Amino acid sequence: MRDSPATDAPPTAACLNCGEAFGADRPRFCPACGQGTAIKPPTLLEFAQQFGGAYLSTEGALWRSLKLLVLRPGELTRQYLAGRRKHYVLPLRLYLTISVAVLLMLRVASSLDPDAVAIAKGDGFDPRAGAFALDIGPGRLEMKDGRFICERLPAGLCRRIEQRVNLDAAGFQRELDRFGDRFVSNLGVAMFAVLPLLALCLAVLYPNRQRRYTEHLVAALHLQAFWFLAMVLALPGIGLLKAVALVAVPLHTWFALGRIYGGRRWPRLLRLAVLGAAYPVAMGLAMLAILVWAAVT
Repeated sequence: MRDSPATDAPPTAACLNCGEAFGADRPRFCPACGQGTAIKPPTLLEFAQQFGGAYLSTEGALWRSLKLLVLRPGELTRQYLAGRRKHYVLPLRLYLTISVAVLLMLRVASSLDPDAVAIAKGDGFDPRAGAFALDIGPGRLEMKDGRFICERLPAGLCRRIEQRVNLDAAGFQRELDRFGDRFVSNLGVAMFAVLPLLALCLAVLYPNRQRRYTEHLVAALHLQAFWFLAMVLALPGIGLLKAVALVAVPLHTWFALGRIYGGRRWPRLLRLAVLGAAYPVAMGLAMLAILVWAAVT
């Protein structure tokens, strides 16, 4: 797969979306398809407008965008940056559509599968005498032999959680249920907050591509949108599907980086390794922030 990297679209005598030829005076909008003729790199204002436009898209463009996103990694980003935007869902709107749908599935799955969170419980369970274990992000909470254990978390947070553990069985179970709801509710916020860091990482890894930060942000939106889709495979709890998701994410990212930025294979492999090391760290910090927020609210 050796597609050349996408470049900025210079002024042309034809529409970049449908190919309609213009006259001597180039119009502001294409008379055939209606797309604007002044194609330039996206601005932060455009992202804000996309955010306020709609959370869900029910147009046929959604299915075209999903097909391109899944089957041709990086091509959706190339199409957008090259000016062919009319037939596809805008990057931020597509990301929000996918993330809202996946988070809804996560919420439903967590409510239907009580074993989604590894906590020992049963009739007459007493948190002060029983046992439970919970791993979220870099931290670990555990109750063992009547002793509360809190590892790799701030001391103040550990004390706050221990106060909540020292409840009767019913009160403790209510706290666990509320914690899970708060965690899932804030997961999307955390992943959205990581997006600017992912775009910054792409900008650092590809400093010679002469791209603006917002163009890297488009690539980050499409990459993380696919990663959200891969999370769906892990929901049923089937080992084979989880393995497919674990393989699909790096493979998709590998091909997407090649199609968007070009470059030779070995340097791209090195960049993929750096990205694969940096992103979990950022997500771990975001998950820790969720843990703190869910525990104190």
